[in-house]
Formats: sequence, structure tokens, C-alpha cells
Amino acid sequence: MSSTRTLVSPLTLSRPRGKAVYWTVFTGVVLLFALAFLFPVYWMVTGAMKSPDEVAQTPPTLVPNHWHLSGYTDAWDLMQLPTHLWNTVVQAAGAWLLQLVFCTAAAYSLSRLRPAFGKVILGGILATLMVPAQALVVPKYLTVADLPLIHTNLLNDPLGIWLPAVANAFNLYLLKRFFDRIPRDVLEAAEIDGAGRLRTLWSIVLPMSRPVLGVVSIFALVAVWQDFLWPLMVFSDTDKQPISVALVQLSQNIPLTVLIAAMVIASIPMVAMFLVFQRHIVAGISAGSTKG
Repeated sequence: MSSTRTLVSPLTLSRPRGKAVYWTVFTGVVLLFALAFLFPVYWMVTGAMKSPDEVAQTPPTLVPNHWHLSGYTDAWDLMQLPTHLWNTVVQAAGAWLLQLVFCTAAAYSLSRLRPAFGKVILGGILATLMVPAQALVVPKYLTVADLPLIHTNLLNDPLGIWLPAVANAFNLYLLKRFFDRIPRDVLEAAEIDGAGRLRTLWSIVLPMSRPVLGVVSIFALVAVWQDFLWPLMVFSDTDKQPISVALVQLSQNIPLTVLIAAMVIASIPMVAMFLVFQRHIVAGISAGSTKG
């Protein structure tokens, strides 16, 4: 009969002293990790509530001497945050929707429809992961500036963000691997009931794929929300720039406290999204253990 070896033996944990030491060490480690992750957030949020002189003073103050909320209101007005946040929402939502549609369709085709030269196509798609993202910036810019065949300029247009975002080899491969692990018996039962390929995808595969679709959605939204270089090249019009570019472009004559407040406001949507969808992240990570 095999037994599981742990760092602390069950005999030691059964003793009052051993249990006290264990929980003391465990609580201390958890508090240290929580402090390491939460203190930068606290420092950023409270930094926007200090006066400009207090932010720059040495040594810094842990708690503001006087709490000022004007930094957040000034950031909202002076840096035109509503406009740039809306631009970011439009760009991220479009890229997310197109990625879900096209990456899901491509992954389902490669996984279940078995097209000719499917492995070669998949290998070519995965080979793009080996190319540094910086090496693709110039070709992407030339393509967006003069779209082949139709010769359309997509600069200063959300399509300049949406279309390159669709070609995401990592998300496509993630979806394909999940589709490969869906039990074949489920799909065969759908075929026996008369469901076609499209109906099987819509009624069977997609409902079962909610965990991985949640993970792909988070990756797609975060990638667009935090991207800086590509939106900077696409949008020369200040009124159409996303928040990541606007924070840099409009920070020249802005007080430091106002800039910190703008960064806090810009990070709220992503933090809120993570808190709402963290269950899907865990489920998506464990989804790879499903066997067909």
C-alpha cells in the first residue's frame, strides 16, 4: 500500500506544536505573497491621491498626508479618458469577436473536418510563432497601408487592429487541441441524430468549449488592450488612439499625480475582467486533461 510523502508528516501535524508551526508558516507565506502582489497596486492607487510635491519627496510616504481625489477627476477630463477608453473598447471588442469566429472555424476544420494538407497548414501556422513580433511590424504596416487586391488604406481605422489580430496562431492551436480532446462518441451521436457539421459545431462543440473560449477571449482582449507599438503606428489621429497610446502622447505637460490616476483608471477594466472570468481561466487550464 503506497503512501503519499509530504513536506510535513501527518504525525507532526497531529501534534499541537506541529500544527501551530505549520499554520504560522503557511499564513506568513500567504501574507508575503499577497503583500508582494497587492502593494504595487496600493502604491499606484494612493500615489494618485497625493500632492505632486509629496509624490516626489524622499523618503516617500506610505500613506498620503492629505487625500486628494482631484487627480482622478483631472485625469478624466484633461486626458480625455472617455474618448480613448471607448476607442480601446471598440478595438478590443472587434478583435475579440473576429478571433472567436475565424480561429474557432479554422481550429474546428483542422481538428474535425480533416482537410487535405491539414498538417502542413497547421505546421505553417505554428511556424509563425517562431518569428519575433517585431520582425512582422513593417510587413503588417505596409499591408495595412495598402491592402492587397483592393488597395485600401486601413490606417486610422479599427480594421487596422482587427484584421492582424485575427491571425493568432497560439489561440488557434489552443482551440484545436481542445477540439481534438472532445470525445468522438459525442460527435458520432450527433451525426446519428442527423446533425451536420455546422450544427454539430454550434450545438455540441461550442457549448462544451466554454472554458477554452473564455481563456481565448481573455488572451485576445488583454493583447489588444495592452498593445502599444502597433496602435501607435496605425493611429496617427489623436482622437482615435487607444488608451495605451494616449497615456504616452498626452503625458508631456501633465502632473505626475494625474498621469498615475489615468493609469489606475486604464487598468480597472482589465482587473475587473480578470476577477469576473478567473473561474474560466482555471477551467481552461484544466480542460487540457480531458481525454477522448
